[in-house]
Amino acid sequence: MPGIENAALRMLVAVAEAGSLSAAARRLGTTQQAVSSRMRNLEAQLGVALVIRSPQGSRLTEAGTVIAGWALDVVDAADRFDEAVRSLARDAAAPLRIAASLTVAEHLMPLWLHRLRAEAPVEVELTAVNSAAVAERVRNGSADLGFVEVPGPPDDLVTRTVASDELVVVVRPGHPWTRRRRGITAGELARTPLVVREQGSGTREALTQALRAHPDALTTTEPAAVLPTTASVRATVAAGDDPAVLSILAVADALRIGQLERVKVADLRVIRPLAAVWRDGAMPSPAAERLLAIIAHDERA
Repeated sequence: MPGIENAALRMLVAVAEAGSLSAAARRLGTTQQAVSSRMRNLEAQLGVALVIRSPQGSRLTEAGTVIAGWALDVVDAADRFDEAVRSLARDAAAPLRIAASLTVAEHLMPLWLHRLRAEAPVEVELTAVNSAAVAERVRNGSADLGFVEVPGPPDDLVTRTVASDELVVVVRPGHPWTRRRRGITAGELARTPLVVREQGSGTREALTQALRAHPDALTTTEPAAVLPTTASVRATVAAGDDPAVLSILAVADALRIGQLERVKVADLRVIRPLAAVWRDGAMPSPAAERLLAIIAHDERA
């Protein structure tokens, strides 16, 4: 049997819904003769009588009614296919909107995006905010893809762990803690006023959860200062006596040049996942999928 044109199936569905050849012709904006001719051709292709024609009018046969129901499924599927393809085309042309936590945006995203653009000319709009704000942007649709750094990513979003990160204690050079050969304890850290990021920061949340889970650090003291960026936390620590706990990614250069010093915590190590997030039911665009594949390849390398 030769392939049946989608237009013929649409016309059969129109006849079934309108009730006659003439009514279908009016609905489709064509002539009754054109509809009748298309139905005869379809009958010849299928080898089944679809329409009963009489001086009183026309209607579908029982077989025609059954086949029209099947045709409706095919037409609906074709419409969904067309819309999906158009959606992919729109996604390919639209910029990839990314919201990322500050640690990811500043220390990982530049290399990832460089590799993405090396493969294809993708326009990217990157917003750097804390992890809570990342999740909210993904929820409300202002970001297509998010990257967060909290131990437990939002359970109302699809999550995929893409990397891991370690939090470390840092102080100014010459701080008394730097003379501790065995480092400090989790209890001491919990009792010490720290320079911290704002509420909603993934770094702050990861530290809070780690201390709460430690039997000697259940109670923490008030922060020495609450600041909005990692850079401001680093500068405050370097200039004063208050410690901070930051991503190793964010302080690696400062440790290398001696601007900050790392302090070992003898009984606590904080490793946190870095996760990509997107809305449940929203298929990542081809550009987003390619970026995730690049990140996965980097982690395996």
